[in-house]
Amino acid sequence: MDASGDEFQKYRSPLVSRYASKEMAYNFSDKKKFTTWRKLWIYLAKAEKDLGLPISDAQIGEMEAHVDDVDFSMAAEEERKLRHDVMAHVHTFAHCCPAAAPIIHLGATSCFVGDNTDLIMLRDGFDILLPKLACVMDRLASFAEKYADLPTLGFTHYQPAQLTTVGKRACLWLQDLTMDMRNLQRARDDLRFRGVKGTTGTQASFLQLFQGDHDKVEKLDEKVTEMAGFKKSYLVTGQTYSRKVDIDSLCALASLGATVHKVCTDIRLLANLKEIEEPFEKEQIGSSAMPYKRNPMRAERCCSLSRHLMALLADPLQTAAVQWLERTLDDSANRRISLPESFLTADIILSTLQNVTEGLVVYPKVIERHIRNELPFMATENIIMAMVKAGGNRQDCHERIRVLSQQAAAVVKQEGRDNDLLDRVKADAYFTPIINQLDALLDPKTFIGRAPQQVAKFLSVEVRPLLEPYKDKMNVKVELEL
Repeated sequence: MDASGDEFQKYRSPLVSRYASKEMAYNFSDKKKFTTWRKLWIYLAKAEKDLGLPISDAQIGEMEAHVDDVDFSMAAEEERKLRHDVMAHVHTFAHCCPAAAPIIHLGATSCFVGDNTDLIMLRDGFDILLPKLACVMDRLASFAEKYADLPTLGFTHYQPAQLTTVGKRACLWLQDLTMDMRNLQRARDDLRFRGVKGTTGTQASFLQLFQGDHDKVEKLDEKVTEMAGFKKSYLVTGQTYSRKVDIDSLCALASLGATVHKVCTDIRLLANLKEIEEPFEKEQIGSSAMPYKRNPMRAERCCSLSRHLMALLADPLQTAAVQWLERTLDDSANRRISLPESFLTADIILSTLQNVTEGLVVYPKVIERHIRNELPFMATENIIMAMVKAGGNRQDCHERIRVLSQQAAAVVKQEGRDNDLLDRVKADAYFTPIINQLDALLDPKTFIGRAPQQVAKFLSVEVRPLLEPYKDKMNVKVELEL
């Protein structure tokens, strides 16, 4: 990149210049947009010809030969003169297709190319995201399986609670991601084509072209829809497809953002405890002032971008609410930003999260130490029950354990030393009948319930079947440039 170039003299969206993948950046590019417009004009001309309008093979061939050679400078100059982006590109296309000029955009309104192209971009955007989400889930599933029976402190209110396992906690993340997978797939599959509907959705211009033949107008809609790769079109539209479609699409992405934020917040909390860390490069610097730091910068990036993704949902909600009657143009500028940015943002958080999940580092000894500091308190009920079985009185035992627990808690909180409850129990002659049972009573694996079994069943029943359609696309390893 030329450091003296114009690109450094103006704002560039970090979503494209810094983060998002080439395929998602291309999906919302001008090249993809305007070549898709041209393809739609070709679909329309082919369908109109098939149904009897006087359009020649030569005209269609001429259009097909010039799909990709978009003169962006000419189009920009035309738009400056005409103040209309679609007509600017009609003129630009007609310039290189003079024979086809009379039939380009025949009977159509601007939203024929605008809205239909947006729907194609949404569909293709989901097709980029779904395999990436599958990759993240696959990596997390392997992680959960590997650590299915490794005990770790569970937390409620971010206070130590009963034990769980590292793998079971990963399944909590996976459960949310399985819901996101279904949401994205549903939003993608629910998309329909706007089709060939005319200026206010009545198809009046096409009915006139076909001299009142309703069947031909319906077949025209069906043919163009099929050529664009959609199974259905919306049966009724205004000038645009309903902007609630945008809500559905961006709602699925915003919900994914909430999941990723939760997952990465958990990873950041665990990094503070030094139990789990995201991958850290050999030469990576955590802090310019503190050389020892290993900041969870990838998880932080995911949280930062996830907030943006969640916030973008407000745009389509408000846009849909203010579309007066058949449509108003105050949707256009907003959608140029909110639709691409949502997909670009979802794209980078999934790539980043895949990088994190491929390199998560677990520190079992740290986890064990944290368990050791808390488990004696959690085991008090087990100790009481063992004493009762050995002939003790529950109330007497409870009182002795209560006093010893308070003393041990004071050592931990006031003196900053390790939990010595177990030593106090061993030193108290009252507990002599169960001294030889204490190690078994304090085995962490006896406190994790059915967590390993839950992990195994969840992965086999809920996760693996969802990933099956993407198995050929999950060998991609992510290398983050920044």
